[in-house]
Amino acid sequence: MTKVLILMGSQSDLKTMQKASDFLKEFGVKHSLKICSAHRSPKYLHKLMEEYEEADVFIAGAGMAAHLAGVVASLTVKPVIGVPLSGGALNGIDALYSTVQMPPGMPVATVAVDGAKNAAVLAVQILALKDKALNEKLVQGRILQEKEIIEKNKQDKK
Repeated sequence: MTKVLILMGSQSDLKTMQKASDFLKEFGVKHSLKICSAHRSPKYLHKLMEEYEEADVFIAGAGMAAHLAGVVASLTVKPVIGVPLSGGALNGIDALYSTVQMPPGMPVATVAVDGAKNAAVLAVQILALKDKALNEKLVQGRILQEKEIIEKNKQDKK
């Protein structure tokens, strides 16, 4: 069963959104990656949301008008994480505002522009609420990050 569905607005978004997939693979989280535009393929988006209704978390990345995450949120009561993508005249600021400014009762958790990896981290944190093994992997990952920073500082003093 797919735990996380990663959606992106176009093929050009794949390079960035692949970072979310790579992180989920590291944690052994079953997921699917699909291209689907809220504007150019709305019927297909509805079909995908029905097909993946068992997913626990949805990640949606889009640029410019970036309505994908909001439309996904309107089609599920499960957590939706929006990834505003850079590009266009405003280099992702337009996508950030489109993703983060949702009406009351229709939340989209939003990460930084091009923050696909953090979207995957957040998805794993959500899943880890009910999965002790995932939680332990996250804890060990944080410990490793700290050790790497400490080690780097030791090397810099030499």
